[in-house]
Amino acid sequence: TRIPPLPADRPTRDAVLDTRPARLMASEESPRTGTSAALAAWIRALERTASIPREPHTTFPTLIQRLAERYDGAPALIGPDDSLSYRALAERVNRYAHWACAEGLPRGATVGLLLANGPDYLALWLGLTRAGLTVALLNTHLSGAALAHSIRSVSPCALVVGARFTAALATIGTLTGEIPTWIHGSDLPRARRIDQAIESQPPDPLDPAECAPPLLQDRALYIYTSGTTGLPKAAIVSHYRLMQWTHWFCGMMNLTPADRMYDCLPMYHSIGGVVAVGAPLVGGGSVVLRERFSASRFWQDVTETRCTLFQYIGELCRYLLANPPHNRETAHTLRLACGNGLRKDVWLEFQKRFGIDQILEYYASTEGTVSLYNCEGKAGSIGRIPPVLSHRYPMAIVRSDPDTLLPERDAAGRCLRCAPTEAGEAIGQILGGAEHANLAFEGYVDTEATETKILRDVFSAGDAWYRTGDLMTRDEKGFFYFVDRIGDTFRWKGENVSTTEVTSILTQCRGVLDAAVYGVKVPGAEGRAGMAALVVDPTFDLDSFHREIAAQFPRYARPVFLRIVPALERTETFKLQTRALAAEGYDPAQTADALYVDCANGNRYAKLDAAWYERLHGGQETL
Repeated sequence: TRIPPLPADRPTRDAVLDTRPARLMASEESPRTGTSAALAAWIRALERTASIPREPHTTFPTLIQRLAERYDGAPALIGPDDSLSYRALAERVNRYAHWACAEGLPRGATVGLLLANGPDYLALWLGLTRAGLTVALLNTHLSGAALAHSIRSVSPCALVVGARFTAALATIGTLTGEIPTWIHGSDLPRARRIDQAIESQPPDPLDPAECAPPLLQDRALYIYTSGTTGLPKAAIVSHYRLMQWTHWFCGMMNLTPADRMYDCLPMYHSIGGVVAVGAPLVGGGSVVLRERFSASRFWQDVTETRCTLFQYIGELCRYLLANPPHNRETAHTLRLACGNGLRKDVWLEFQKRFGIDQILEYYASTEGTVSLYNCEGKAGSIGRIPPVLSHRYPMAIVRSDPDTLLPERDAAGRCLRCAPTEAGEAIGQILGGAEHANLAFEGYVDTEATETKILRDVFSAGDAWYRTGDLMTRDEKGFFYFVDRIGDTFRWKGENVSTTEVTSILTQCRGVLDAAVYGVKVPGAEGRAGMAALVVDPTFDLDSFHREIAAQFPRYARPVFLRIVPALERTETFKLQTRALAAEGYDPAQTADALYVDCANGNRYAKLDAAWYERLHGGQETL
């Protein structure tokens, strides 16, 4: 793919960056971290977003027109097969908007979008939302019942589907026959080709008299949650949130026209499809779009495209570390990696080996009101809120009952705040009014699902707080740390066990390539026993593994059961899927995988066969 050059009037990256050592060791303090640099990042983000509420008619699809006037022929989106300048992007957005009006798609209706990563993905939903439609970003990995549920839940008036996903669409039966469907990029006979239809539409912006632009409070997108269990839920995303996200991260990352973002995350999610794309565009930069992550091709691609930014999920960084050394892994121009889920041990080694100056770890969710940013570069922390801004972003950590999965309450019915370093559920206050638009909870299409995320009468009568569903701790300096998802933490031998913490240590053991930890029921025992599914290499030794974890875990936290598996299933954003594993448990009749149990004498793992399983369930064996 030919990479469009930077225009002559754009500064080079070296001209933008401070003079600094060529490669910073992870133990050294970066000039882009520390208290003063962190406060500067917050101030930039606040300045970028301050004017958004004052301009209710300025939404992201209308902003694209202004950006085109300013940056014109500069590269905006660089895909593997197609690239768009700012001007070309704006014109394609306009063609899609005109097409929606010409087709008579009713304002306020929903259009489902099932399309692979690429420049047209962004152009499509920007054009449709400019015409007053709401676009549901459908997960391209779904088919059958899950895809049918995602479509039904938003009642679309139309579908736009990439040619390669027509087979997935065919798996959902008669549903799509009821919904008008346009195909993108297909040579199928009689297919209605949206990419061809827009060529006859004008490239000029819609006349406001013909079609009034949407307002900030209008719905723009439905973005589906990607949890590890249950069917996807469609979260409501307003035009305000799109503007807030893109401008906030533009300020946080200090984006300039010299920057290029490497984005290989799914564009149907808020990070890969809004933040990683929109923030660089707001700053006048470019976005290199790839359909998926490849550890073997990553450094070649990043260096050839001259990217300065990389949007990560923590597992991507671990995969890069697990790969053999690449001759370009330190020859890149990356100045910053931004993302979430980066474990402390991976963080330090990742930054040291690859020489990336700044890691911007953060915590947020598509629908949530809680956001944290680690601008100081404190490895392992998901961020903090500067004390001077804590009143603007009220959040708390409250004690959580591991059995009911609900916050504990005192005799007066109020929730109990956790002490420093005590783990509990993180919650964020929900406030109304234009001055608190960033703290509004827009919820889901499913109103019942919306209500389950709201906690009421928390610290005073009538207050409302958003439940993150995540257990966190906070240290004395105000830094937050992720512990586990509520429901993933389980109780064994009267103690709470964090699957995240156990997984982190297991993956550092010799011979362990990957691990998933979950709780399983044991007859006659309270709580759940820990079980680990391991992907191992030929150097793995069971006895050595037992000695290694015995030295690092108290007995209650060690996995009682082991399952050696060829691979672990993950979601498209690399979240482990443990539901099926937990359902199969440690029953040899449910799997051909090797199973082991921590012996009662506590000094080794023994083979778990059908006879031992029957003895345990008959009461002849104990744990």
